[in-house]
Amino acid sequence: MAKFKTLFTAVIMLTGFITYAQTGKILGKISDIRGVPLVAASISIPKLNVGASSNDKGDYVLENIPYGTWEVEVNHIGFDKHKESITINGESASKDFILEEKLDELEEVVISGTMKEVSKLESPVPVEVYTSKFFKANPTPSLFDALQNINGVRPQLNCNVCNTGDIHINGLEGPYTMILIDGMPIVSGLSTVYGLSGIPQALIDRIEVVKGPASTLYGS
Repeated sequence: MAKFKTLFTAVIMLTGFITYAQTGKILGKISDIRGVPLVAASISIPKLNVGASSNDKGDYVLENIPYGTWEVEVNHIGFDKHKESITINGESASKDFILEEKLDELEEVVISGTMKEVSKLESPVPVEVYTSKFFKANPTPSLFDALQNINGVRPQLNCNVCNTGDIHINGLEGPYTMILIDGMPIVSGLSTVYGLSGIPQALIDRIEVVKGPASTLYGS
């Protein structure tokens, strides 16, 4: 009888191990056709009701995925939905996704790059446009907080008492950042902070971001 109990226990432990080993993870990176990482892109397996979002480097991880072939969906605002079947039969499967911008988004008009209304496709200056749909997907109380969801833009709180801070773009300090509201520049660092902190995210129609040497169009 004792031998039977020992054998029965061993079989149960082995079965549990085999069941546990039948799951793995899918990981990789989500970017656009230029290789720019896409932040907060959603990736999911609808049939399993499993999903995740990409981090600030565009990396994602889907964990505890059963072995087999599954259809994966990747979504990001301003980009076409991407679907692809991925087979997982090991501890992990690596897959990178490249999303293409929606054609209707490319036809939109931008102003910041040339100080006049031109099509985004015809603009000689690369302008990143973030519409209200992007910010609704990542709700925040103010415009200052909403900027943290934009790649390469980092609002930094410098004083917890007076709630003042500045906005860094590509690692440069706050004084190097110029902010315009409806084309009118905001002068003085303090007015920038207080002004943006007092603007609700719901009032924003869109944000245009110009990075690099092209910003010299607005001054030194």
